[in-house]
Amino acid sequence: MAISVFDIFKIGVGPSSSHTFGPMVAASRFLGELEEAGLGDAVGGVEVELYGSMALTGKGHYTDLASMLGLEGADPETLDSAGIPARRERIERERTLHLGGRRMVPFDPDKHIHWRGDKTYPKHPNGIAFAATDGAGQVLHRSLYFSIGGGFIVGDSDSIHPTAAIGDNSKPFPYTTGAELAALCAREGKTIAQIVFENELVWRTEKAVRDRLLEIAAVMEKSIEVGLQGEGEVPGGLGVKRIAKDIMSQVKEGTRGGHLFELSDHINAYALAVMELNASLGQVVTAPTMGSAGIVPAVLKAYKQYAPGASDDGVCDFLLAAGGCSIPVKINASFSGAEVGCQGEVGAASLMAATGLTQALGGSVTQVLNAGAMALEHNLGLTCDPVKGLVVVPCINRNPLAANKAVNAVRLTMLRGDEPARPSFDEVIKALYLTGKDMSDKYKETSQGGLAVVWVDC
Repeated sequence: MAISVFDIFKIGVGPSSSHTFGPMVAASRFLGELEEAGLGDAVGGVEVELYGSMALTGKGHYTDLASMLGLEGADPETLDSAGIPARRERIERERTLHLGGRRMVPFDPDKHIHWRGDKTYPKHPNGIAFAATDGAGQVLHRSLYFSIGGGFIVGDSDSIHPTAAIGDNSKPFPYTTGAELAALCAREGKTIAQIVFENELVWRTEKAVRDRLLEIAAVMEKSIEVGLQGEGEVPGGLGVKRIAKDIMSQVKEGTRGGHLFELSDHINAYALAVMELNASLGQVVTAPTMGSAGIVPAVLKAYKQYAPGASDDGVCDFLLAAGGCSIPVKINASFSGAEVGCQGEVGAASLMAATGLTQALGGSVTQVLNAGAMALEHNLGLTCDPVKGLVVVPCINRNPLAANKAVNAVRLTMLRGDEPARPSFDEVIKALYLTGKDMSDKYKETSQGGLAVVWVDC
């Protein structure tokens, strides 16, 4: 599997890339297997099995709903958020699924979705299986998948590590580490964005790459705009009020500090807007996950608003560098909160925002990587401890904090010039991986430790 920046930036419905987006992708793959085996017309029913973290926080992440929508053939990118409640109500009322959008089969969520939080497969904490049965209830076909973060899905027989990207000769400039990427830039006399762009031409034309990047940027901006209109409470029952709109109103009025906090306040409002929308089954972009989907859009919006000479070319360079610099994280560590904690989600997103902004501002290759290293380094150790399994607390507020941290990393880096980062980009990624491996499972998206257990009044 060669990794494209468009594998990193995926459009879909929140709140979780692992627990919402991933199950839809897995269900689509399962439907394809049924068709390939010629079993489509023989299926009399389906079962869903959720394992480990997928079960423990699945209710809060709408994993059951995502699985049902996926089995009905829903595409995360084109799914209409507004129509989701009615679709769920129909499934639960009629107790049927429109399997693959082709034929109705009996389906009772209470009976046919199995929550097995007490069982975890060694391969990954996020296991999900689908089984198709005949009219007599006998299993015709069953497949086990793992949702490994950022919307990436692997099957039971697939390698969980994206090692196929290592030495991938289909790309003109293959790399798996920051050091390899820097060496390619030096050899070719190109920026990081230019190297990543050349690699993307394996899959798309120059125009198609640019158009898709601008489309991704447009969806990010729309998620901010829609989120800034939100009022009331964030879904989930925690009583958390939507505050992005209120913060933006205060910023526009120049209250509470005025220009002293202007940039930070805008970034706060933008990141909060995306995450409040994400928690409400809204459309966002994985960057690299949905739990961290507010960070890159907030910093990208700030670049467009505040940087002199900001342009569409700068936006494309931002996203190319951000996506390209996240690939070594994906290969050598993880984006999955269930595997390495929130440092793999928010930490990686902060790295992406920092590398993207540095590139868009004309920073050198060394500065781009240094900014990413600094942003990630100071997110190391973040646990994934969502209260009630929701992408609300601490996820929503963690995004604006990490977005501002990314901007500060860029500022500190560019003021220092090309002084080598210590520790290096690759060393910080290694520390992310090792820290994640040492972290107790209580703090890996299971809602069994940290804030998820000390907040007892919910």
